[in-house]
Amino acid sequence: MQSLVDWVVRLTEILGAPAVGIAIFLENVFPPIPSEVVLPLAGFTVSQGDLNFWSTLIWATIGSVAGAWLLYAIGALVGAERLRRVADWMWLVEVSDVDKSLKWFDRYGGASVFIGRFIPGVRSLISIPAGIDRMNLLTFTLWTTAGSAGWNALLIGAGMWLGESYDVVEKYVGQYSTVVYSILALIAVGVLIYLIRRSRKKKKAPADSEDTTK
Repeated sequence: MQSLVDWVVRLTEILGAPAVGIAIFLENVFPPIPSEVVLPLAGFTVSQGDLNFWSTLIWATIGSVAGAWLLYAIGALVGAERLRRVADWMWLVEVSDVDKSLKWFDRYGGASVFIGRFIPGVRSLISIPAGIDRMNLLTFTLWTTAGSAGWNALLIGAGMWLGESYDVVEKYVGQYSTVVYSILALIAVGVLIYLIRRSRKKKKAPADSEDTTK
């Protein structure tokens, strides 16, 4: 992590605020680069007078949106039809599940993209289902920009407020991430249990119908 900090510092010394945008773009497409390290460090640099808050926020948000566009494009290349074909041979998953998910995303996609930008681990990945669903690009961009700007401003502001203790942000975001991942894991287990039960019911249904015809 220290090598990452040193790299961001060197890049910032050379490029200024655009360096933050580059780092956040890479964070979107390569999650091991955490925004909870880069942005508070940028905020600390702002507090020292070496960067301007607004230019840093703007460049960080540009980096976020550019990274989100790339992942959106990957999702669009995968496409719903290819996803349906994958679901057709996957265990427990049905083609109708893809259609239901896309229908849900049609209805709540904008809010999902916005909220997703505040959830570590989900921040980047939420762009992929948006691309698969071929969500209107302007709508996607607006929601992504709003969510990204909020998250970026929060972490840059925290770094400015904490000063030399900016690395404390990583600790608290890590705790927040642990809670989020635990909730997501519970949801995943619940979905898996549901799919297993559904599969068993469908296998049992033909047997029951055969018994009634004898």
